[in-house]
Amino acid sequence: MNISALWEGLALGSALIIAIGAQNAFVLRQGLVRQHVFAVCTVCFGGDVLLISLGAGGLGTAFRADPLILQGVAWAGTLFLLFFAFRAFTRAARPQALTPGVAGETSESLGAAVTTALAVTFLNPHVYLDTVLLLGGVAARFAGGERIMFACGASLASLLWFYGLGFGAARWSRFISRPETWRVIDIGIGLMMTVLAASLGHWAWSHS
Repeated sequence: MNISALWEGLALGSALIIAIGAQNAFVLRQGLVRQHVFAVCTVCFGGDVLLISLGAGGLGTAFRADPLILQGVAWAGTLFLLFFAFRAFTRAARPQALTPGVAGETSESLGAAVTTALAVTFLNPHVYLDTVLLLGGVAARFAGGERIMFACGASLASLLWFYGLGFGAARWSRFISRPETWRVIDIGIGLMMTVLAASLGHWAWSHS
């Protein structure tokens, strides 16, 4: 079994999940105020695992059933990755910061925190593009155990990010609140996406 599928899933999952957005801001906020951190991180992680499984399992199998569809999906995935790379470089040119705005926050119930976590996870249309379509399309070029390894790598990226952000919020907040930090992160994401696009494009070309 080629373990590179695991690393590719980890790299692509990391590049997609580490971005400024409502979900990450909410996880950061819960970590800073130390409210229901484990529950919120688990909801976000579980949502990612579910969507990654749907993409790598269902769509990956459907795409692989027809070589022409698989090749078309590979080229589409290459273009998507290049677009995400361009978007990351654009963000790096005008960096922002991940700020939760916790000043004066009041405590909320576990139910309210979980409901908000579900909302910022499943009501974001980009999450379906990232996890189901893009990850599913890239996973389609792997078969059997390698596709499972790819999905596990992407899920591992989600686990490390959400629990690391939630429970490390107090320690890392001063860094992730700086635009300069996100410029470096986005440049790294852009480079990673470009390399993955080249790899996927090479695979599509060699199978044409």
